[in-house]
Amino acid sequence: MTTAQHKIGSGFGATTTAAEALAGIDLSGKLAVVTGGYSGIGLETTRALANAGAHVVVPARRPEAVSEGADNVEVDRLDLADLESVRAFADRFLATGRRIDLLIANAGVMACPETRVGPGWEAQFATNHLGHFALVNRLWPAVADGARVVSLSSRGHHYSPIRWDDVQFERGYDKWAAYGQAKTANVLFAVRLDELGAEKGVHAFALHPGGIMTPLQRHLSREEHIARGWIDEAGNYLVKFKTPEQGAATTVWAATSPQLAGQGGLYLEDCDVAELAPENAEGLAESGVRRYAVDRGEARRLWTLSAELTGVDAFA
Repeated sequence: MTTAQHKIGSGFGATTTAAEALAGIDLSGKLAVVTGGYSGIGLETTRALANAGAHVVVPARRPEAVSEGADNVEVDRLDLADLESVRAFADRFLATGRRIDLLIANAGVMACPETRVGPGWEAQFATNHLGHFALVNRLWPAVADGARVVSLSSRGHHYSPIRWDDVQFERGYDKWAAYGQAKTANVLFAVRLDELGAEKGVHAFALHPGGIMTPLQRHLSREEHIARGWIDEAGNYLVKFKTPEQGAATTVWAATSPQLAGQGGLYLEDCDVAELAPENAEGLAESGVRRYAVDRGEARRLWTLSAELTGVDAFA
């Protein structure tokens, strides 16, 4: 498999902040949609884009609990685990007649207890992937020519490819394998969308934001944090995590950087294009993207399955 997954020497790195990644970029007149843009790295993404001049729409499960905080940030209601809520949000947005320049699929859940949503779908696959799949397809008429779509994945995609024989974990649930499959789906979604968006000059990217302590870890106990080597018994950090401002940097770089002009369907990390992970790496490799996550055949197969499950396909 030939691949464009090679570093380009962006000049940025793991400690780059969102503000630094956006330095010199004027987003005045641009409209961004950022799911989950009210918490964790999503909030920092919203702040950075708004500070660069963009108008940011932030869909939230409980918009009444979100403080907008800026004149050019608006909040609306959206529950990605509920396809009717996705349809309603998209309909409201389309009715405004506005165009989307930056569409950032940031929201997600990680390693939650076994949960079923909709018609019995596994919640991580449904929320992280299917909800965003339906959202982007329903919003597609509003996506501007030359827009960018950014899908937040994770190095957690190393945990699992798509489990074609049991996508919904009906034969035994493993929260980390389910998370891994959902994050692989986030990458494959960007790979296929980049192909399909070519006629409009729309490019899509997936990325690993880095390790950051945010509300994403809310389903993990203190004991699990210790077992994973993140903290010691006294609660002291044993790993140097990124700050939320650093965690948002790759997102805004993917969404705006002229260094990525004309490219797409790529997996990014630390504000650069990632290399392929070593074939013999077990579990979480130190860096890189698994070949199965950027395989175009897998991406097309997942798109077909997702369209069947959600009943939505802007390109059918």
